[in-house]
Amino acid sequence: MTDCSSPSKITMRLVVYGRVQGVGFRESMRRKADNLGVYGWVKNRADSAVEAAVHGDPDLVGAIVRWAHRGPEMATVEHVEVEPAEGSYSDFDVIWW
Repeated sequence: MTDCSSPSKITMRLVVYGRVQGVGFRESMRRKADNLGVYGWVKNRADSAVEAAVHGDPDLVGAIVRWAHRGPEMATVEHVEVEPAEGSYSDFDVIWW
């Protein structure tokens, strides 16, 4: 799950809080990532948040970060933590518990 690394690519870690589990957030994020050409992963956390790592061109990573502030229609996003992260990815995975 590693490669696609180049100086023009960035990786960001997101933690999304609110009503974000049980509303299709992970699958919606996977579809958005596929449409944008962004790579990484997304998973539910035990504290009811959703965590993700996104990797790609800075503009595309920015687009999925902006999307995460809204999420899918049924989600209610209250807060998103965003920070630089390490790693590079060549696909986008939904991590199921």
